[in-house]
Amino acid sequence: MDIRFLPHNSHLEEPSLFAERDPHLRRLKELSLVYVSPLLDRFPSKTPGIYALTGGRQIGKTTLLKQWMARLLHDKVAPKRIAYFSGELIDDHHSLVRLLSETMDQMPSKGLCYLLLDEVTYIKDWDKGVKYLADAGTLERVTLMISGSDLALIRESRSHFPGRRGTADQVDFHMHPLSFQQFIALNKKLHADDISLLMSSTREAGEKLFDLLYDEFKRYLAHGGFLTAINDMTMHRRILPATFSTYSDWIRGDVLKRNKQEHYLKEILEAIVKRYCSQVTWNALARDLSIDHPKTVADYVALLESMDAAFIQPALQENKLGPSPKKPRKLMFADPFIYHAIRAWLNPSRSPYEDQVQPALSDPQLSARLVESVVAIHYRRRFPTYYIKAEGEVDIAYVDGKRFHPIEVKWTGQLRPKKLKQIRKYRNGLILSKSRHPGEIMGVPSKPLPVELLQL
Repeated sequence: MDIRFLPHNSHLEEPSLFAERDPHLRRLKELSLVYVSPLLDRFPSKTPGIYALTGGRQIGKTTLLKQWMARLLHDKVAPKRIAYFSGELIDDHHSLVRLLSETMDQMPSKGLCYLLLDEVTYIKDWDKGVKYLADAGTLERVTLMISGSDLALIRESRSHFPGRRGTADQVDFHMHPLSFQQFIALNKKLHADDISLLMSSTREAGEKLFDLLYDEFKRYLAHGGFLTAINDMTMHRRILPATFSTYSDWIRGDVLKRNKQEHYLKEILEAIVKRYCSQVTWNALARDLSIDHPKTVADYVALLESMDAAFIQPALQENKLGPSPKKPRKLMFADPFIYHAIRAWLNPSRSPYEDQVQPALSDPQLSARLVESVVAIHYRRRFPTYYIKAEGEVDIAYVDGKRFHPIEVKWTGQLRPKKLKQIRKYRNGLILSKSRHPGEIMGVPSKPLPVELLQL
């Protein structure tokens, strides 16, 4: 094997010490909270094919691949049948073909082999290399797992080799930051019986239980689903400045890598923060920025969305259960921690957690916008998600089957009748509120918001 990749393939030398020697698995042991993604149980074990793992930066894709390697070794897969490669060290598809061909020549001649190709989008024309290897029969007895952070590029490139993906039921895997439910399960401050009580009969749940749940939700609004930030809070009771910088640097670096302008990126991120969860049009944004053309604004935001950093929430076209292209859209980040990390980059501070995050969570308006975005991105992971713009506005409408379900998020102390005008028109409307018990608000059913997120 090429010496550059040996640090990530220590299992070839001593399989029993892989968890201790591998740089990613070794770092896991230093953390208070170690997460094992449910995707690990869905990864292919005995079916050859071309598989894809996508997801944003810094959410643990590489660590998940290393955990998969450890599981394969535990399941008695011969070490020589497993190899990991980082796309950051591979220049182009010619190098990729040569590397994987040489690797297969060194692997056992019979039986299934596993090739893990991480951050594949660093490799120029990587899809050409994969297609060539598949057509040449090199991958006939290979489970090839490719990973990358550019969702659009991987989706587009995958279309270049249809029929070569294999016969498994699932070939594409998407990794998100932890949901609120997953964070609660990881943190273990709420026991299983407590969670069951909250979800089944909130009337019987005591105030101390609710205090704990709402405290944990406030923490989630700070660190979101990013494991480094979660462990910072657990170990240091704050998110370290380096954690904010790590994420914002990745965003900046990935955008610049695509020949975009940093000053445009900064303006657009400032605009998203300023108009967070508010209705905007590309034309209106362009008028407020130094960027001349609305399409440029749209392109930058689409790039952020393809990186799983931002979320463009369109208005719902109710009769077609799809997006309404002519209406304004809402812009938000794909996790509350991304919001904080971007703000820390836009407004540098020596202590961003104390100077920015805590004041934001104490500000009724800012925290309400963050909460709305958290609810939207949670539903978005399972359903097509929009907002409603008609005579009035409804924060979220998700489509399930042939019906949409409107949801209003109320995280402030005051509930103005005017704000509920639109949702009262729908028989299946729901209000998610700060209240600790289910009930009705002006005839619309309401539920405690953190409890609803647990049930998702």
